[in-house]
Amino acid sequence: MVIRRVVAPRIDFSALRRELELPTRFPPAAQREADEAAAGPPRPDTDRTDIPFVTIDPASSRDLDQALCLRSRPGGGYRVHYAIADVAAHVRPGGELEAETWRRGQTLYLPDGNIPLHPETLSEGAASLLPELDRAAVVWTIDLDPDGDTVSVRLERARVRSRAKLDYAGVQADADAGRLAEPIALLPEIGALLTARGLGRGAINLPLPEQEVEPDGDGWRLVLRAPVPVEDFNAQISLLTGMAAADIMLAGRVGLLRTMPAPKPEAVRGLQVAAAGLGVPWPPDASVGQVVAAVDPAQPRGAAFLDHAAELLRGAGYTAFDGAVPEQPEHGGIAAAYAHVTAPLRRLADRYATEVCLALHEGRPVPEWARAALPRLPEVMASTDRVASTATRSAVELTEAVVLRDRLGQTFEAAVVDVDPPAPAPRSATSPAGPATPAPEAPARATRRPAGTVALDEPPVRARCTGELPLGERVQVRLVTADPVRRTVLFERA
Repeated sequence: MVIRRVVAPRIDFSALRRELELPTRFPPAAQREADEAAAGPPRPDTDRTDIPFVTIDPASSRDLDQALCLRSRPGGGYRVHYAIADVAAHVRPGGELEAETWRRGQTLYLPDGNIPLHPETLSEGAASLLPELDRAAVVWTIDLDPDGDTVSVRLERARVRSRAKLDYAGVQADADAGRLAEPIALLPEIGALLTARGLGRGAINLPLPEQEVEPDGDGWRLVLRAPVPVEDFNAQISLLTGMAAADIMLAGRVGLLRTMPAPKPEAVRGLQVAAAGLGVPWPPDASVGQVVAAVDPAQPRGAAFLDHAAELLRGAGYTAFDGAVPEQPEHGGIAAAYAHVTAPLRRLADRYATEVCLALHEGRPVPEWARAALPRLPEVMASTDRVASTATRSAVELTEAVVLRDRLGQTFEAAVVDVDPPAPAPRSATSPAGPATPAPEAPARATRRPAGTVALDEPPVRARCTGELPLGERVQVRLVTADPVRRTVLFERA
């Protein structure tokens, strides 16, 4: 659902691509391998084309990693069929294409075009789960009891055929009208059940709207989107599969987990203090996740609270292990052990973690090419995560500056979502004999001005602002800087 949008003129993102040293094309040998793999038929002997899979993605997406089919189980409970693009069926270990994917790490998304992990002949062609085409996939079949607890997990390589390419807006409209197609008719029911189970075990899901830059004729539009419910329900199926994958690898004592420290007690106490100051209810027995789930991000105080809550979800990374289970195997935001296995077209790590799961599930040795890759993956994924984050944020910052550059001096209404901590008080010298004495006179230093972060109502811009800012309140702010070259926007309290 689009909350707010504003149209920007033509923007050249090529300077950003050069600054981040993003690749422009695949090496000829890697492209040739991809084209040859794409020309071959799907290889799996097992046929699961009878399962009526469908995909749910943004409307413009063609790199379709996941397809699902949800059913009731006889006697109660649910059966989740989840097909994941089998990228390893197309990428030869030790080849030029594999080497290039290690250099890229993951697909990067910029407004003027993606920098894909795999050549488009695979990522948007032969390996993508496009509708009405036979495709190689790794099919997860996860049985749940009526309470949503996992009772069995099976996975296999198979041929599949998606019946339809659905998008979030359309699926949400169908859900609201009570006319969801049969393969996903149970998505709201199962998704809500899995969400409730997550909150019960201490998971934290931040419902933050996302800033996006989209094409708009000859220009661009800056959009602030709030996720619709079916997006979260769809994500719950991915989380369910990632937790099943983690359990398989932990039982086999080899694999790659997506980990994050649990929120520290002192950080939670700090968030409780912030909640009290912002008027956010925190019932005595409620977890962080349950409090967060009840907050309205469209309200200034709710947005400020969620900004604070986001600080609890820091330190995510990948943990490889072989022979001994990690001391800290869990992801603090999910409150369970979890692995990335559901987006191999867009994320390098998923290909190798999936191969480990297949081998362990089938009771055979993990292929050496996959096992040897595990200890190298955390560093590669961390570095490409940083590049991806920088690319996304820089594109938004550039668009914000272009949108506002002709509006210097104008006043806007904004919500204060974060406030800088006060500057530390000057230290005094303490004499050995007793009480503190004034510090010797020193050269004058510039005093740090009070400042924070504000989110404008219109256009949907989030930027730094100087002045005394009341957290969680609406204020008037004046634009003092909008520099597209430095990608900088700055306001001051009006």
